[in-house]
Amino acid sequence: MEQLKAILFEPVGCLAEFPPKPFHQIAVNLYGRKGKASRSGSRSYWHLLNLMEASGGSGLEALEVQAVDEASIYEDVTAALSELKAMGVRCFLVSSLSSAAIERFLEKCPHEFDAVWTRNNSGGIKAAPLAHAIEAASVAPENAMFLTDTVEGLNVAKSLGINSVLMMNDPDEARRLAMHNPAGGIVSLHELPDFIRLVAAKNARRAIR
Repeated sequence: MEQLKAILFEPVGCLAEFPPKPFHQIAVNLYGRKGKASRSGSRSYWHLLNLMEASGGSGLEALEVQAVDEASIYEDVTAALSELKAMGVRCFLVSSLSSAAIERFLEKCPHEFDAVWTRNNSGGIKAAPLAHAIEAASVAPENAMFLTDTVEGLNVAKSLGINSVLMMNDPDEARRLAMHNPAGGIVSLHELPDFIRLVAAKNARRAIR
């Protein structure tokens, strides 16, 4: 892995545990989705994005804000983000959620991200917020990392040439997703600064050789 200059965070599943019901309800109301909601907020979210992408539609902001209100910020988020900032690593919030939902999220997670990209200011979903983040920051894809906990997230990162690191929230799911060859994996955000240091140390040794 090349030197990492930027980390892209999708809040759903990586900075907080989101409930699946509001995302499922949007899929039901807008796209006629049938069946029960997934037990995973992340899977419900990315499934909704797939429906939005296929139809060219948009989500219901009120339900997205409800999902944020019901989300639980991971307890190690604030400390990990502060440590990354002290290390000089630029951190970007990238999401296919609406700007209204992300504004509410930032009230719950008041970290000063280097930039925030949503579906509104990036003009799209899935790959669009990531692509705008690295372009605006003048960061090469190979020098950026996207933290994700779904196969869709891994595929989006791969399509842009961005390193993907798996957030292993569920052990069984993590084993399955590891077969998609992410650049690495962490169990907790507390591990992320050490992961960055490890990558930097390996690059330094490679440069000496």
